[in-house]
Amino acid sequence: MVDSQSRSIVLVHGAFADGSGWESVYQMLKNRGFEVGVVQNPTISLAGDVAATRAVIEAQSNSVVLVGHSYGGAVITEAGTHPKFAGLVFVAAFAPDAGESVGSLSANPPPGATLPPILPPQNGFLFLDKAKFPASFAGDVNAEKARFMADSQTPWGLEAVNGRISVPAWRSKPSWYLVTSDDKMIPPDAQRFMSKRAGSSVIEVKGSHAIFLSQPEVVARLIEAAAQAR
Repeated sequence: MVDSQSRSIVLVHGAFADGSGWESVYQMLKNRGFEVGVVQNPTISLAGDVAATRAVIEAQSNSVVLVGHSYGGAVITEAGTHPKFAGLVFVAAFAPDAGESVGSLSANPPPGATLPPILPPQNGFLFLDKAKFPASFAGDVNAEKARFMADSQTPWGLEAVNGRISVPAWRSKPSWYLVTSDDKMIPPDAQRFMSKRAGSSVIEVKGSHAIFLSQPEVVARLIEAAAQAR
């Protein structure tokens, strides 16, 4: 258990998913005594997702460690200028610099990288190919669960994809990064580049992009370490 002076934790999901994916990580952190908030990003625009995240930050009792998965890393990078913000945890996530977006970071993948099966835009939104979703997004997740995720994926707005960072929070606050070495959505080499640039404390785990589902204990331990760091 943690004491009353410990930091709160806010979990921010990424594209094609929603906050319910954090349930196992959430329960582990709650059982260890942390106050935990979960953001439900609309994933329509970066500005809208930052606003949703800041609203959850405001509801916490303590200073906050922001945790972002995938596109959620861009959200926490922009939202982390909030006065209650204490640090960031990137989970297989984008960590853009000033002027960058998820779209710009994804424009030139490393040679040989597996490209995510994103379909052409439909009315300003992106989806992943449902048939290819399990292997690309959730390769180590239960097959039935992965199929449900494919069918329940949330549309990702182009305004969110192309939303640019103003002041990156990782330049002024400590950060931690979990690199997933079997990731088929964000190339591991891209994750290593972003984590090194941000000066993050890094752990690397053999796992898919959906590491928060397949190995929640690993994710919860890293978040706990970040929340207890001083």
